[in-house]
Amino acid sequence: MALELAVIEEKLTGKFGEKVGDFILIKDIFSFEVVSDEANNIIRYLKEDPQLRFNFLTDVCGIHYPDNDKERQFAVVYHMHNWIDNVRIRIKTYLNGDNPETDSVTNLFLSANWQERETYDFYGIIFKGHPQLKRILNMDEMESFPMRKEYPLEDAGRTDKDDRFFGRTTDNAYTVKNKD
Repeated sequence: MALELAVIEEKLTGKFGEKVGDFILIKDIFSFEVVSDEANNIIRYLKEDPQLRFNFLTDVCGIHYPDNDKERQFAVVYHMHNWIDNVRIRIKTYLNGDNPETDSVTNLFLSANWQERETYDFYGIIFKGHPQLKRILNMDEMESFPMRKEYPLEDAGRTDKDDRFFGRTTDNAYTVKNKD
């Protein structure tokens, strides 16, 4: 018997109550939010429950929402897959903007090691209990986190480019005329 989405929701809310919520199906992936303090326990439950069997951590990534309230400025998103029933889920947990940290899931999935390091490297999200949380792609000396939306997308002082060639002008001098 295939694993039904209603069963996943029922089991999670039965065990964790209000620590899980906002269940929704988005593009064939069952998505929900969890309280960051319980993320590790919820992911463990999803993995070890004999009916749920989410035995593969597909991805861990970060998101920065600079316009959100301080309590929801960062998010960590986990994608998991139940190979037996071929069901995918997305788990999202929000973090405080002043101190973005959550528990590591490397104790559950060895593949989380690289994924959490990458998320730390680009967003500065701390994974408590990670065995070696340090930069993995950027230089060790780097003090900023490049995927945070704290900086302008372009340097306003650049003089080596012409906006007309990037479609960012209202000047019609370079538009192509209709050929008769």
